[in-house]
Amino acid sequence: MIKALRSDRLSVAKDVVAEQPMLDPLYFAMASRDADVLSLVQDALAAGRAQLAFQPVVITLDHSKTAFHEGLIRVKDSAGRVIPAAHFMPVIEDMDLGRQVDVVTLELALKTLRHHPGIRLSVNVSARSLGDGRWRRVLDAALNERASLGDRLIFEMSETSVMLLHEIVAQFMEEMQPRGVAFALDGFGAGMTAFRHLKEFFFDLVKIDKSFVRGIANDPDNQVLAEALITVAQQFEMFTVADGVETAEDATYLATLGVDCLQGYHFGIPSFRIS
Repeated sequence: MIKALRSDRLSVAKDVVAEQPMLDPLYFAMASRDADVLSLVQDALAAGRAQLAFQPVVITLDHSKTAFHEGLIRVKDSAGRVIPAAHFMPVIEDMDLGRQVDVVTLELALKTLRHHPGIRLSVNVSARSLGDGRWRRVLDAALNERASLGDRLIFEMSETSVMLLHEIVAQFMEEMQPRGVAFALDGFGAGMTAFRHLKEFFFDLVKIDKSFVRGIANDPDNQVLAEALITVAQQFEMFTVADGVETAEDATYLATLGVDCLQGYHFGIPSFRIS
């Protein structure tokens, strides 16, 4: 129902003002917003105004050491203002434009790995893109050209995305594992992954959802939940990353739970330069 509403909004958004001036104001506002987002992203991609912002993921036992960076897609409007992915991906993730964004993200990630041979980099990808011919051609060409890139590439996928297309994800992982590509389950604990399904996949690490991490030093409920998630991950021999760490107090507490890596504003905001 939600997808149908979103599709309907997008299809009528550009002419709804002229044709239906008495339309419900809330519907009108949502349709206009989505049309604006659609146009903004299309224009940005066409003009080459997409970049990756890099956020470090540090080792818990030594915050001076970066395990890898996450590359977060950003687009800029015609005035140069930066638009984070959270502002447009929910609108376009089910559309072909979402596949285009994933292609551009992958191209930028591979370019970064070529220019910075000493780093590892993770990027987000929708499970829908794993079967997209354009996306797959970009990946295969890069790995065939330089096989070592796979050893430094990590694909992050959300729980919801994984479970919607779990057979495609499992097959892709099986193909990529011999090529060195690693996989991260993003938002661990907040989505719809049943723990019994974890053994079907080849996840190398999980990123514990921000909702369980923020303020954990003073939140007994989050302390119990985070510890349980870490225990599950360790049972399946996966590294753990606590996402959304914003204070030294939270970082210290997470270390007592045995989490392997930490990510969040406390260690660095996303930046267009790799720190």
